[in-house]
Amino acid sequence: QVQVVESGGGLVQAGDSLRLSCSASGRTFNLYTMGWFRQAPGKEREFVATITWSGSSTYYLDSVKGRSTISRDNAKNTVFLQMNSLKSEDTAVYYCALQMGYYTSRSFYTDARSYDYWGQGTQVTVSS
Repeated sequence: QVQVVESGGGLVQAGDSLRLSCSASGRTFNLYTMGWFRQAPGKEREFVATITWSGSSTYYLDSVKGRSTISRDNAKNTVFLQMNSLKSEDTAVYYCALQMGYYTSRSFYTDARSYDYWGQGTQVTVSS
């Protein structure tokens, strides 16, 4: 059983930065694509960013592109989401997810149904 745990959320002001971390158990972390999703109150869960197992490819939600960077440290079984210039609309619970399947299409990387293990989420609140 794989365990995924997020950390780093909090209350910040608009324009601030925040770095979310996600650790996953297992010795084969370096084989899995990792993604970040978020869910705001009253809204559906949406894709934010993903990084493939090698780190060679990353994908972002258009509204966070240029403000956010996803990265991973396979030696530490950890993936990060650096978010800058935060806006009130970034307020949400942020979830980290692990994808065990091997896909080559962006549609799978951004689809929550393609992910197999999820963390409990970490709250990010941006005050304006």
